[in-house]
Amino acid sequence: MPRLRVLVVDDSPLVRKLVTRMLESDPDMIVAATACNGREAVAKYDVQRPDVVVLDVEMPVMNGLEALREIRAMDDRAAVIMFSTLTERGATATLQALSGGATDYVAKPAHVGAGAQDAGDVQAELIAKVKAAADVSRRSGRAPSAAPRPGAPPPATAPTPPAVAGPASAAASSDPPRPRFPRRNRAFRAIGIAASTGGPNALEEVVRNLPPSLPVPVFIVQHMPPVFTGMLARQLDEVTPLRVREAAGDEVAVSGEIWLAPGALHMDVVPHAAGGRIRVFDGPREHSCRPAADVLFRSLASVFGPSTLAIVLTGMGKDGAAGARAIRARGGEVWAQDEATSVVWGMPGETVRDGQADAVLPLPVIAPRIADLFAHAVPVAGR
Repeated sequence: MPRLRVLVVDDSPLVRKLVTRMLESDPDMIVAATACNGREAVAKYDVQRPDVVVLDVEMPVMNGLEALREIRAMDDRAAVIMFSTLTERGATATLQALSGGATDYVAKPAHVGAGAQDAGDVQAELIAKVKAAADVSRRSGRAPSAAPRPGAPPPATAPTPPAVAGPASAAASSDPPRPRFPRRNRAFRAIGIAASTGGPNALEEVVRNLPPSLPVPVFIVQHMPPVFTGMLARQLDEVTPLRVREAAGDEVAVSGEIWLAPGALHMDVVPHAAGGRIRVFDGPREHSCRPAADVLFRSLASVFGPSTLAIVLTGMGKDGAAGARAIRARGGEVWAQDEATSVVWGMPGETVRDGQADAVLPLPVIAPRIADLFAHAVPVAGR
């Protein structure tokens, strides 16, 4: 299989050079072209038709959001990774890009001369997400990139190494265990949700359609850095009559509230007379994640036991599967998003393969199923 061809777009020559070096450290990909602004990116995309675009958000002439719109208009299956700064402005633009069709995002290092560990973390994340984005594009029916159009500069001609399956393709399941259908006679007292790649849009779909009478608290872990999670909480809060907040720690979770784990910190729940008290803390990463869904799920299993409902949405990796096992060991229930509606069927697929999914559901069905569970609940007073 030919190497993945990537278009790198950033107004900084140093960043373009850094990203090119990061990507080409992996033998499965090559940077076919670079661009210094959105207008140039659109022109080069039209000629090169790369497998994946790594696109800066803030640029002169044409910014990343505008370029994304034009690229998606040209090719609605284009795989685009936003490369965003860890600022409120960058977070806002990135969430808008994800809503506008971007496949995923990677947060830039704080500065070009970031420490070796920070740069190494960004490199590993960038390579994994580029491979996952390419796989998502191929699963949507887009053919691998062909030769550039006439007049385009020729791509690099290094020998092609054997292909290695990307994270998303590795997540495909040939014969998953047959799950049980959700039971409707369960008295649930808490809902935990895990999400990663593709999560912001999936969470909006679920949260938007939750019943305003929801009589239990909801706890969400979305793999995102600081600033981004706060912006996501505000974005979700705008689409539901329920109250959505980023957890700061020591809050008492009550019915009708939705709590989002803050970026770079774990979130769990400990017993409280009113149901559960939220903690946030800087603990070791699990599956390279902090916040990690496994941390949250284990605590929900401990506090709410058989009255826990956990939902594993789209995401790369396997975070959530071990926590799902803990929940089901205590008699709780677990749902997983199905492969067809997942951007990446890594986390939910791992949960299914591990035999921990009581149901595998399309994304549009999840919120209505929750509403069905609480069909006779009394509306929550106020916000």
